Amino acid sequence: MKLFDNTQVAFALKTDSQLERAYFLFKMIQNQPLVKIGSAVTNFALKAHLPIEGLIRATVFDHFCGGVTEEDCLPIIDNMYKNGNVHSVLDYSVEGKDQEQSFDGALDKIVKILNFCEEKKSIPFAVFKPTGFGRFELYQKISEGKELTQKEQDEWSRVEARFHKVCKLAVEKDVPLLIDAEESWMQKAADELIEELMEIYNTKKAIVFNTLQMYRHDRFNYLKDLHKKAQEKDFYVGLKVVRGAYMEKERERAEEKGYPSPICINKKATDENYDAATKYMMESPKMALFVGTHNEDSSYLVMELAKQFNIQENDYRLWFGQLFGMSDHISYNLANEGYNVAKYLPFGPVRDVMPYLIRRAEENTSVAGQTSRELNLLKSERKRRKL
Repeated sequence: MKLFDNTQVAFALKTDSQLERAYFLFKMIQNQPLVKIGSAVTNFALKAHLPIEGLIRATVFDHFCGGVTEEDCLPIIDNMYKNGNVHSVLDYSVEGKDQEQSFDGALDKIVKILNFCEEKKSIPFAVFKPTGFGRFELYQKISEGKELTQKEQDEWSRVEARFHKVCKLAVEKDVPLLIDAEESWMQKAADELIEELMEIYNTKKAIVFNTLQMYRHDRFNYLKDLHKKAQEKDFYVGLKVVRGAYMEKERERAEEKGYPSPICINKKATDENYDAATKYMMESPKMALFVGTHNEDSSYLVMELAKQFNIQENDYRLWFGQLFGMSDHISYNLANEGYNVAKYLPFGPVRDVMPYLIRRAEENTSVAGQTSRELNLLKSERKRRKL
């Protein structure tokens, strides 16, 4: 039996009723038209303030999220860590806010999570999105090389100050910080800022991590350039490597604006790009890698590379990460083999987290084979338990 086929380990933490709920959910998600209709109806119901939060909470929310607050997430965090040796990354998944007040609120949230991380071994990383700390349009304007007004320059200074505050605290508390990637047309400004932060804060080890979305065909060259800078300026590189989350949006915008799409030509090219990046990083001793993947082949490859480069399973420079509610067969079986594994555990008010949840459902329907694989594994476990 191959490692990721072991459903007994994969679903050991699920009660019979949780297993049934997961089976029901993935069966629904498998139906693409249903997901599209469900997303539209949910969006409408939330905008119209219809009382559907209870229903969402009992189904999708509780399967893919840890709770409304950090405290809500603690029983799940403790259960995964004590009984499955799987860590958690608390992900405040509230999207699309653009007021200074909400940026300061997000900063306070990350500071609180960093304090949490210091106390709990089960939460090894803190995470945030660049647009959690500043307006999307501002990043975009800087990425396009346009001149900022005085007001915008002051605004950008406040964005930089927020980044520096959390990075400084992360170094003090020795808690690495994962910074998510977003759309390509704002990413250049985020990349440049994060590189500056790496140079300042990654002098002894990788504390500040950027994210590379490998469905972008330019990211492997970016990785090599970043490595060169790190060698010249003597700092450590921390990167979370993912395939990417905005493919449809990226292609549509490129077509609409008439520029070449930044996305790899096909899935095979993306997979090759992804695997090349992980191999490149694992060859370098001054790089720390967070392998964000739901792909079994990439996970097997990283395990092989770890053996090849004599990297111990529990080496702090190598982590695997999956989203809560998905790919338990990868997470728990890897943890069972002694690897460092963390589940991204989203939390936040039900209404605010819905854009995140809808994207998850839509991603699952668009990734060929992902949902069928989840369903088949759940089916095997139901059979094994004679449900």
